[in-house]
Amino acid sequence: MKHLFYKIFGVLILVMVIASSCGSTKEVVDISEDEKIAFSQKEGDTIKIASDTVGYEIIIIEPGYDFWLKSIAKPEGYYSQSFLENRNNIYVQEWNQRVLQPQRFDPNLYEMQIDYSPNIDYGYDVNYKLYNYFIYFQRKYNQRLGPFLPRI
Repeated sequence: MKHLFYKIFGVLILVMVIASSCGSTKEVVDISEDEKIAFSQKEGDTIKIASDTVGYEIIIIEPGYDFWLKSIAKPEGYYSQSFLENRNNIYVQEWNQRVLQPQRFDPNLYEMQIDYSPNIDYGYDVNYKLYNYFIYFQRKYNQRLGPFLPRI
């Protein structure tokens, strides 16, 4: 009987240790003063992302994004095109899932799906601006579109 008690007690302690170690910690993104200026802008920037070779176009109307892209984002050439394509594929998939769940995710943030195929070469410029929009969006609206912390 005493032996059984110690086994049960040991299992309970083990379960409690495992349960406490599984708790998630949410990492916080530090927002710089320059980013706060970009995020507080009220007038809408219109950014056109296009690729004439594949006939692709995205229009982003987002206050502060153009300022953020020019002053805060890493410069063009910093990331490889394959890096940008891989991240964009992850972000687009999550974005599109959220568009389809307006009862769970704010439909004012996730208004329409993005048609992005990993099998199409959209070029560096499209991938660079789309990736940076996802980073801007996640930082401004405190969202997380993938397993990566949206860092600059």
